[in-house]
Amino acid sequence: MPALDANSLRRAYTDFFVDRGHTHVPSSPLVLTHPTAPMFVNAGMNQFVEYLNGELPPPYKRATTVQKCVRLSGKHNDIAELGKTRRHLSFFEMLGNWSFGDYYKEEAIEMAWELCTEVAGFDGDRLWVTVHETDDEAEEIWRDKIGVPAGRIQRLGKENFWEMGDTGPCGPSSEIHFDAGPEWGEPGGPAAGSGDRYVEFWNLVFMDRYRNPDGSFLPLPSKNVDTGGGLERWLMLLEGVPTVYDTDAVRPLVATAERISSKRYRAGDERVDTALRVIGDHARTMTFIVNDGIAPSNEGRGYVLRGVIRRAVRLAYQLGVERPIGSELVMATVEHMGEAYPELKTNADVIADVVDREEARFRTTLRTGSQLLEEELEKGRVSGATAFALHDTFGFPVEITEEIAEERGAPLDRAGFDKLMAEQKQRSRDAGKTVAIAASGIEGYRQLVDEFGTTEFTGYTEYESAAKVVAILPGEDEGKVEVFLDRTPFYAEGGGQVGDTGTITSSTGTLRVLDTTAAVPGLHRHLAVVEEGSVAAGQEVTASIDAHRRDAIRRNHTGTHLLHWALREVLGPHVKQQGSLVGPDYLRFDFSHHSAVTPEQLAEVERLANERILDNEPVRAYETAMAQAKEAGAIMFFGDKYGEVVRVVEAGHKSMELCGGTHVNALGMIGPIKVTQETSIGANLRRIFALTGEGTLDWIAERESLLTTTAALAKAAKPEEVPGAVERLLQRQKGLEDEVKSLRAQLASGEGKELAASAVDGVVVARRDGLAGEQLKDLAVSVRNEPGIRAVMLAGTPDGERVALAAAVAKDSGLVAGELVVEAAKITGGGGNAKAPDVAVAGGKDVSKIDDALAAVRATLGR
Repeated sequence: MPALDANSLRRAYTDFFVDRGHTHVPSSPLVLTHPTAPMFVNAGMNQFVEYLNGELPPPYKRATTVQKCVRLSGKHNDIAELGKTRRHLSFFEMLGNWSFGDYYKEEAIEMAWELCTEVAGFDGDRLWVTVHETDDEAEEIWRDKIGVPAGRIQRLGKENFWEMGDTGPCGPSSEIHFDAGPEWGEPGGPAAGSGDRYVEFWNLVFMDRYRNPDGSFLPLPSKNVDTGGGLERWLMLLEGVPTVYDTDAVRPLVATAERISSKRYRAGDERVDTALRVIGDHARTMTFIVNDGIAPSNEGRGYVLRGVIRRAVRLAYQLGVERPIGSELVMATVEHMGEAYPELKTNADVIADVVDREEARFRTTLRTGSQLLEEELEKGRVSGATAFALHDTFGFPVEITEEIAEERGAPLDRAGFDKLMAEQKQRSRDAGKTVAIAASGIEGYRQLVDEFGTTEFTGYTEYESAAKVVAILPGEDEGKVEVFLDRTPFYAEGGGQVGDTGTITSSTGTLRVLDTTAAVPGLHRHLAVVEEGSVAAGQEVTASIDAHRRDAIRRNHTGTHLLHWALREVLGPHVKQQGSLVGPDYLRFDFSHHSAVTPEQLAEVERLANERILDNEPVRAYETAMAQAKEAGAIMFFGDKYGEVVRVVEAGHKSMELCGGTHVNALGMIGPIKVTQETSIGANLRRIFALTGEGTLDWIAERESLLTTTAALAKAAKPEEVPGAVERLLQRQKGLEDEVKSLRAQLASGEGKELAASAVDGVVVARRDGLAGEQLKDLAVSVRNEPGIRAVMLAGTPDGERVALAAAVAKDSGLVAGELVVEAAKITGGGGNAKAPDVAVAGGKDVSKIDDALAAVRATLGR
């Protein structure tokens, strides 16, 4: 059985479980908002945690996924191992299947064995199994039902007990290991042998109990199955390659790093090999993180992303690459993984731009910072003061400084660095008591919350509010500041709705607010520039939002709710929101659906939404208990997280959703809704764009203007006469084209006779410039149709920049036109269809090689 590649393994895995009653659930974003969610999704179960916790009833009993994952933070931080081991990656894909109270151990184990041995092609004689030391049932199934020899089943303790955390669902697990052979280490199975020899590639978790805070267990109401296996690790074993970097999932990105650096992979220099592997790994990581909406910054996820980009740039720099590399790495990832994740193709330019800008920032200080670090490395150690200066002045994440120091065998005084960082934070706290807190990153924001509390949001009822400046911090971009108020009417970006803009004015100056986001939950961050004078911490100010912009956003947000309701009415209740963007100019709405929405269905969605708008029912927003909201049938928005008290928005009597955004007071205020586009963004995921209010009116006015202009050009007296006028013009154009074609045929026939007269042994090879491909083909056919001609090859340039080629042969000549034209096309830097029998055309790029190409064909034809 041939080894599966990445795309075919994804399909084979999901198809196998779909055929066995599982719902194929698309990969979730890398960032989830559940309170227990890690910084980045690091396991397939993350998106199902509400079902596993019993917080929500699962919408299906069985599920299967291929989940994108990142492990670069927290306890699952594999950065120290990247590029050095067989199987560690920062970005990877997790294969998984789940049972939510449906099947359990026996069926899970039977399906796992069938998939491994009969579909994926693993040699069953090389597979070992581990079970928890208390799990007699699992061992018995493997031994008696599956037939795995008892000698290849081993019992382990905590290694085979899975738990979500200190409390929550947990249970024993069973792992499948592959024996890679004696060249990889000592025998003894997973319990005693080498980890590089016995590679665990699939973990089957049997959740049957709940751990209480005191450590005691209670049985779960229903038993669940949660499995996971790294796609790249499967490929490594199936393809028989030494590391995950040598699989078809990652090797093309390593090859990109080779091309960028002009260094050869596996040429005997392990330092170079490690660098190439990490660059290839980070190409995927940075691309997918940015694609999921994270931008480089000095906090949280953005800080992790910044480290990924800067590490890749730094390693390339160490390999001698001084030119920008970000776009190449992103585009290589998009090309390689765009089939599985089509949203990468849609967002490619945006991703490349984000990475390029971060790389440019880093390269401006890389040389200077590297020189400072090099001087320190020559002393044999890196002081905490130097590491702090590199971090604070040059933007070197301390983790990168630590990596470089480790590579050179020079210890880093991490304790000294941490001490200086703590002193800086204390200075920030002290300064914040009288002026403003010069905090750094997420810890600084949390400090603001600790000292001043969260921001009171007044924007549901006010467009302008009196407030006090809590702190002003320098922004990431030069000339910008981050402003924190005790209360604000500015909505912080969230739930798909963009942040507000406007002004903050004091007695001494004015700040123009460019955007509003949440620095940490509950803390509004106003990104601003100084427009006039100055504003300082402690001042009383007036915070005013751009009312016209907010009104447009409100219309679009309530319009999003109506479209959600209308889509469910037309397509079915399976439609669920999967993301949205609500701005002032348009709205974007992502939803789950199995096929393209037809024009008729879109028209009906639009009609239903506008019907509700014309009814002008009131829009109500109120807070209530989560249990009451659920009982009333409120729909939850994708990506939001909710507490015990939730905000319900009723858009008329048809739509009820949980939402923290701003909305109109009555549906009539939305104005007309117009759906402008519907498209696919992934497997079973659709996206629509729409306009409301002034946006729709502008759209109508623009198209009316286009129609009026078209009517004038088509000489139609009124716009409604345009279709008939265009039809007449098309008929006239067709007649002229037919006439031109006839004239060209006559010209070709005349010139064909002339060329045929120059034939040698029935062969004509000639150059004809100024003719496009079709014209050259017509001429070649005309020559071939003359008596005694068995083969014709013509070439020329239609415009001095491109090459056109055409060949035609008689049916009884024994020649193939495609072979002649491809021979000539290759010489001119082009190509064609070598199998075309009687007539063939091709193109080329190098005009200077036309005569050489014709000479080659003459030689082939014996002239």
